[in-house]
Amino acid sequence: MLNQRNVDRVFHALGDPTRRAMLERLSRGPASVSQLAEPLPVSLAAVVQHLQVLEESGMVRTEKVGRVRTCSLAPDGLRLAEQWLNERMSLWERRLDRLGDILAEEEEAEEPPPSRKKKP
Repeated sequence: MLNQRNVDRVFHALGDPTRRAMLERLSRGPASVSQLAEPLPVSLAAVVQHLQVLEESGMVRTEKVGRVRTCSLAPDGLRLAEQWLNERMSLWERRLDRLGDILAEEEEAEEPPPSRKKKP
């Protein structure tokens, strides 16, 4: 059973385009906070706040070595989102399969029985 609070954190984090851009950048490899901020149209302070949301969601981890904070993807948060989406997809697939079975049964019930040919 998924922890709903953690799922909420992940989807809250994914709901912002700046945070998604940061995740896309980190999918190419670790980066410093400055490198993450460079292409973004927001201040460094805003990037740090977005980074905090990503860390709380479990999708990013940071490590400070000296004066440099290096960020990298943490797969746990992304796995949580994948698991939640897969559960929804499985539920809908089962429902659609049941609907298909019901429609097939109704179609069979409406078809007239095959007529017998008379022997000459």
